[in-house]
Amino acid sequence: MTGSDRRYAHSESTRLLCAGVHLDTRFRARVIDELIGHEERPAAPSLGVDVVSVLAHAVRARRQEVSTALFLCAVWVVFLAAEAAMAGHAMESAGEPVPGLAELDALLSASTVFFYAGVCGLLWAAGAASGEGTTMYAVSRAESRRLPLPRRATAWGLTLLARGLELVYWGYALHRLPDDPFPLLFPLAITFATWVHRSRVAEVMRTELGRDAFPGTAPATPAGSERQARIARAITWEQHAAVALYDAHRPFVGAGKPHEPWSFAMEITPARRLGRLNGGLPDGYGGGLPDDHEADDDAAGGPARVRLTNRQIIDLVRPKLEALRESAALTSRDRLKDLEIEEFVYLPSGVGRGEGVYDAASVRTHVEGAVDEGGEARRHFLRVRVGAWHEQVVVSVLVRVHTQGRMLVLEVVPHVLGPIAEEYRHVDLIAARREDEALREGVRTLLSGPATNVVAGISAVRTLAQCLRTWLAHPEQAPPDAPLLSVRELGSTDRLSLFQEMDVSRYVKTVEDRIASGVREALRRSGCETGSFEQNIVNVAAGGQFIGQMSGGTAVGRISRSAVTTGSGGAVYGEGDTG
Repeated sequence: MTGSDRRYAHSESTRLLCAGVHLDTRFRARVIDELIGHEERPAAPSLGVDVVSVLAHAVRARRQEVSTALFLCAVWVVFLAAEAAMAGHAMESAGEPVPGLAELDALLSASTVFFYAGVCGLLWAAGAASGEGTTMYAVSRAESRRLPLPRRATAWGLTLLARGLELVYWGYALHRLPDDPFPLLFPLAITFATWVHRSRVAEVMRTELGRDAFPGTAPATPAGSERQARIARAITWEQHAAVALYDAHRPFVGAGKPHEPWSFAMEITPARRLGRLNGGLPDGYGGGLPDDHEADDDAAGGPARVRLTNRQIIDLVRPKLEALRESAALTSRDRLKDLEIEEFVYLPSGVGRGEGVYDAASVRTHVEGAVDEGGEARRHFLRVRVGAWHEQVVVSVLVRVHTQGRMLVLEVVPHVLGPIAEEYRHVDLIAARREDEALREGVRTLLSGPATNVVAGISAVRTLAQCLRTWLAHPEQAPPDAPLLSVRELGSTDRLSLFQEMDVSRYVKTVEDRIASGVREALRRSGCETGSFEQNIVNVAAGGQFIGQMSGGTAVGRISRSAVTTGSGGAVYGEGDTG
């Protein structure tokens, strides 16, 4: 596949990540920085996610937040100017009955701004200590329930102190209302700005990202500058392409965390009575004797060569996996019925985004050329993907086969992507709120307004710094690089429930069994000895005990993320003691 489609634009992971950029300022900043601030890096493979939609919502959410921050900044300026004017008027007033009261009144009026600023800062600090200080929409972060007691106690203490000072401020504002209405109008103006922002976010959650509304919406696309449109077009091709650029120090960006990778190596040995076995083999799998010289060697008891290629093995492994998918679809609702199988090539970085790497013709050339070359830089894999739990848990099994040098090497590298961050699921809570809950929403906004001031200000400063850094770096002219971060991984957690862990184990073992079955079939059709493979492959894949006959004795070892070599004069390498 070329990746030119947006097949996951309405997946559950896409919906939650789009909501996440509205709810989490830090996540949104990292998404924009990676995709726009580092244009020299292509998008990482996006498994079950449409990154273009996430980027579109991130840019839109940043624009809305900056506009709110500018309005709040204007409110602060007006409040400060009004209080300064009131203080000056009090200083110039005459006829005070008691000397010094005018000066004291002016001092109190001027300090009102700084007092309320302190209240806002304390409430933001309390939210930050509890893990809730990075959003303009009041949602509780899942991590706040797992914080250590000292941090939670600090958050509680700061909250009590801030709320107490806030009550003092409101009492003073009400007391000064006849003479100076600005201390009362100022928090109300902040509440209004926050309420408008929250209403806009809630409208997006309700009409675009709600569970029922999302499938019927058109895929989002950035509607900003020419740079954003150019990057969106590039990501559309890159995110689901059958090729990906990589750096040697970060080869599997986007796939998640490795899950017990293993490899297996064995010598390719012709089976006995090879000639009779080859009589019934189909074309292309004849492991017979290439020339008369090799036939003489075989007749004399010497080694005979078997023609077995990586392509032959891949072409036999793939039908086994397709049969697994079809049987699951017919007999159950298991996620294996949606098993995705494709050939995938990793290319070393150093090629620019506009040099045609992701064109359909180029992709086909790389896939066909890399499968049998066994290269060190360009690496061919068969990628098997299962999107479970509504794409919350993604299992990818990458398989690579070598048949060079009369050796068969099988490398299996499973990866797991964990669920989307729990706080992003608040999209459903927000979307379910009725529009007639104006009073309740107003109270929530009034309580969260002071902290929202600080969040908006920090976000605006971060946005300014981010735009300035991008402008100075000029990333479109930077040297080409490989993906560093994956949007799907940025918005994910590594915590799996017990059910999810059980499903991951089942998917990986089932796929590995079909892979082993396909390799065994390829060996058999090519006239190769399969006994050694059949005896050892299951134990290697399971990470259990390996017991095999060796030249000159028996080797016993525990296999865990290790390579096993069998054959004449072979050796066993495993973790732990062997003997």
